[in-house]
Amino acid sequence: MAVTWLDDIRATDLETVGGKGASLGELTAAGLPVPPGFVVTAGTYRDFIEGAGIDDELFAAMDIDSEDSKALAGAQERAYELIMGTPMPEEVREEILETYRAIGGDEEAFVAVRSSATAEDLPDASFAGQQETFLNVREEALLDRVKECWASLFSQRAIYYRNQKGFPHHEVDIAVVVQQMVDAEKSGVMFTSHPSTGEPRVIIEAAWGLGEAVVSGAVSPDNYVVDRKTGEVVDVTVADKKLMHVKDEATGETVEVEVPEEKREERVLSDEEIGALVELGEQVEDHYETPQDVEWATVDGEIFMLQSRPITTISDNAVDAAASEAAANGGSEQAQGSGDVLLRGLGASPGIVSGSVRIVTKLDQLDKVAEGDVIVTEMTMPDMVPAMKRAAGIVTDEGGMTSHAAIVSRELGVPAVVGCGSATRELTDGQIITIDGDKGTIREGKETNDVKEREPVEDMRPKTPVKPMTATEVKVNVSIPEAAERAAATGADGVGLLRIEHMVLSLGMTPEKYIKENGERAYVDEIVEGVRTVAEEFYPRPVRVRTLDAPTDEFRQLPGGEDEPKEHNPMLGYRGIRRSLDKPDIFRHELEAFRRLFDMGYDNVEMMFPLVNDAEEIYRVKELMRSAGVDPEKRDWGVMIETPASALGIRNLAEAGIDFASFGTNDLTQYTLAVDRNNENVADRFDELHPAVLELIGSTIETCRELGVKTSICGQAGSKPKMVRFLVDEGVTSISANIDAVRDVQHEVKRVEQKLILDSVR
Repeated sequence: MAVTWLDDIRATDLETVGGKGASLGELTAAGLPVPPGFVVTAGTYRDFIEGAGIDDELFAAMDIDSEDSKALAGAQERAYELIMGTPMPEEVREEILETYRAIGGDEEAFVAVRSSATAEDLPDASFAGQQETFLNVREEALLDRVKECWASLFSQRAIYYRNQKGFPHHEVDIAVVVQQMVDAEKSGVMFTSHPSTGEPRVIIEAAWGLGEAVVSGAVSPDNYVVDRKTGEVVDVTVADKKLMHVKDEATGETVEVEVPEEKREERVLSDEEIGALVELGEQVEDHYETPQDVEWATVDGEIFMLQSRPITTISDNAVDAAASEAAANGGSEQAQGSGDVLLRGLGASPGIVSGSVRIVTKLDQLDKVAEGDVIVTEMTMPDMVPAMKRAAGIVTDEGGMTSHAAIVSRELGVPAVVGCGSATRELTDGQIITIDGDKGTIREGKETNDVKEREPVEDMRPKTPVKPMTATEVKVNVSIPEAAERAAATGADGVGLLRIEHMVLSLGMTPEKYIKENGERAYVDEIVEGVRTVAEEFYPRPVRVRTLDAPTDEFRQLPGGEDEPKEHNPMLGYRGIRRSLDKPDIFRHELEAFRRLFDMGYDNVEMMFPLVNDAEEIYRVKELMRSAGVDPEKRDWGVMIETPASALGIRNLAEAGIDFASFGTNDLTQYTLAVDRNNENVADRFDELHPAVLELIGSTIETCRELGVKTSICGQAGSKPKMVRFLVDEGVTSISANIDAVRDVQHEVKRVEQKLILDSVR
């Protein structure tokens, strides 16, 4: 049999029908409202490639250097040619079509055709989003769509990922689910218990139209929270739902349309509908005997269940949440220590830890840093990241809140105190100290009241949190690829800032020297791999990547930096887009990395150019993009607003074709107020909330809204409640916060949006 009805499938049939097929079959067998359908089995795919004799050639085509974008594209193309160019056996064709016709009865059915791989949810690999889904398919296209699902097993992104994971291509099979379309009026997802804490609360997200808009993140849905003990709806957040996915009645295709004005801010679900969903959710949870993550849709008042999978993170999350709270609060028993304060600095990354001092003055001393030690150094550099991941804490002589040590420590979740002045001279190797990353103090000895050793970062990170649903997107800043998994676990709507310079500086030499010693290909590979790590972790959420913005003083410290200009104030000098346009050969390698990432299928990557002042620079960038094979009309890209010139000239920048403008408040404040925040003589005058800075930001947002350009903030100020309130009031599109601040910003945004709604009603 080439196909199996969902009625005949159980959870134990995973190897035959894949993850989606097994889940839908189990739900159907439990008597739950699942749209009728069938599965073209994984064995049918295997028989197809082996019976036609294309299997050996197909898998041989995958034996490539997956870092070679041309080879990767060639492998995908060859797989597509082999599968799509090979006729499906007549008996298989007839069985699929005959079964399909039974779904619609007298009428031709619209069906969803979804890939269902047999290796979708492995503990050490995630193949999510790598295969195809087709909606509103009819008979004439059905067989081709099934074959396209098979061929999608060999997309560039899937080939690359399996090669990176060492996963043999010939061991993965693919089934295809063919299921009657639900022409949904409303749809969304439901957690039958709180996925972070395990509390008996149902979390429901809902939007208009088909559910793909919610699952893909294309729309911010309403959010409803129900207390299962009382059945009471305890929290309702009504989002501004701008878009929805619907079936085009003329063509039958799925299209994205604007939500009618009167429904954009209308509540999607009534209390009665919520009650019906909760009742179904409880039935599913009872059947599986574990909390579930359910996709659902309604049409003509009838609810259908489209997918259900277990929530696997609750027990760990309860522990992690307690640990995180203790770390954030310092723990009441940890706050009072008896040791004398040895040094003071800036509390750059929160938490209190004790450990043995390891003085690091040279890179070859990093090997002496063991798990649980405290690194004490003059300043950290990208080469130190592996040791920083092992350390319990970080202490530096120099640096401010935006130094490498501060940024990376926050992203790794490692407590840090920076700018202590003389820590490398006053502390000694092996000395036991306690650092307070909140208060910025270094104390003698281990805290007396049972200071807990810092848990490994892997165990502390939050897992699948339920984030407050907001119309304003809340994204996260990421400086190093190593922080990608922890950043993604915050539930952020994407990455608002991923810095390329940290990847480049970690090479241990300037780009010119690295290329001279290792070749252009190796340099591009380094950038591709760094960005890919983050893009894969967040897919399909967007990842905004900023091109190189390293001041001359940072490059001068590296081998090959001898010829860097000597500048009195590097922050005002040869950096950002100025350096890129002055050295187009180096810049082209960055653009080549973007092109390769797009070719691999990472369409969630966005390009962002720093320190742009005027439109002429944008036109030159677009010309270089085209020469590198990146079409600026087909990709999302934008600029940093970091100077008064760019803020005042935003209309010209918008007319040059940018898709978004992102505020870098550190630089914008420094350039507006003529204040160096790392200069102790004037640092107290540094104020991102200065009226002049806010005026520039507010006027830029207003102009961008008028011209249809998205706005965001990725500077440190985006994590401050006062700035969040100002930005939401002004109508900013998204706010990108530090990893440790994402949750607070999400809640602050929700409070402001709710107040705006209440004020408009009153």
